[in-house]
Amino acid sequence: MKFIDIKNLEEQFQIPTYKKMDIAPTSGNGSWIETSDGEKFLDLYGGHAVCAVGHAHPHVVNAIKDQADKLLFYSNLVYSEVRAKAAEKLISVAPEPITKVFFCNSGTEANENAMRMARLVTGRENIISFSGSFHGRTSDSISATFLGKYRDIGKPNVPGHIKAEFGDIKSVQAVADNRTAAIILEPIQSMAGVTEADPMFFRQLREFCDELEIILIFDEVQTGIGRTGNWFFGGSDLANGIVPDIISLAKSLGSGVPVGACLVNEKISKKIKLNELGTTFGGGMLAMAAVLATIEAIEADNMLSNARSAESLLHSRLNDVSNIVSIKGKGCLIGIEFASDCDEYYSKLLSNKIITGKSSDPKVLRLLPPLNVSVDELVLFMKVLEA
Repeated sequence: MKFIDIKNLEEQFQIPTYKKMDIAPTSGNGSWIETSDGEKFLDLYGGHAVCAVGHAHPHVVNAIKDQADKLLFYSNLVYSEVRAKAAEKLISVAPEPITKVFFCNSGTEANENAMRMARLVTGRENIISFSGSFHGRTSDSISATFLGKYRDIGKPNVPGHIKAEFGDIKSVQAVADNRTAAIILEPIQSMAGVTEADPMFFRQLREFCDELEIILIFDEVQTGIGRTGNWFFGGSDLANGIVPDIISLAKSLGSGVPVGACLVNEKISKKIKLNELGTTFGGGMLAMAAVLATIEAIEADNMLSNARSAESLLHSRLNDVSNIVSIKGKGCLIGIEFASDCDEYYSKLLSNKIITGKSSDPKVLRLLPPLNVSVDELVLFMKVLEA
């Protein structure tokens, strides 16, 4: 089907929710996609931080095909070999003392369940999140979001959501009390423009939460599963070694198959009773095959190291480029801050068949490439950008 026919058909029957690029991908391989018009694009946006192991990674594709031949789905009311193996594998790469996982379907659902668990465990109701935060579009998650107009879209908001200033422990201390169930944060605020905090902030936050018996939640929907060059931000040097009580995941977790998860420690898991959490499709066999294969592919292809190398290359090469103010982020979550609006750069890159992403900061262009992006691909991007 020609692109114009695809576009017209979508616009006839689909509610418009995003301003779309004028392309229709039909296939992909690694960091590249091919469109309905036969054009090839370098995808440094990774399907919005989803395609961690690249498009159509053979190990993931084969795992999904093999599982589809056997059993597409059965609910959590039965045991499953592939679910058991996926859970074991995911916990094996998680930081101690994370020991259990709850599978769901998306990032916002993972965050909803993370906050629910915190309330169930503590018996408290209030949730603290941060300026610049984005946690999803369902009711609790959008109420915990303090970025632009997103929270207004979710009105009437769920009560008990309180804002603190990201990176400022004193602002947290000023609003927290014995009614606070949890503090939830994105360790790197991607949509806000790849905003980072000093590693000491995470240490201070952990100590403060321990003191007041508050549950600490890291929303690692974007930073998790190797994106920063570590399996998770929590537990890494980036977080000063501290580990949250709950880590929420999605996006890269299934390489494009919809799946989310909450990773928790024993303190949390022991207090969750039967029927307090539930999901029809979460933990489905097809998604679990994708999760298991994604983690295996990252390990086998040494992608964590490659993500760190990509970060180093981009920082070293772009810091001296005219009109670039700073390079932010870690691994394959990079923000390029320009002295002026980045829209012109985004558009010109796209016209040169390179896909990048924008953010809520009009000056920050985001790169969310596959973790196996090559040096040659990054050099191609930088040459076009410099031009």
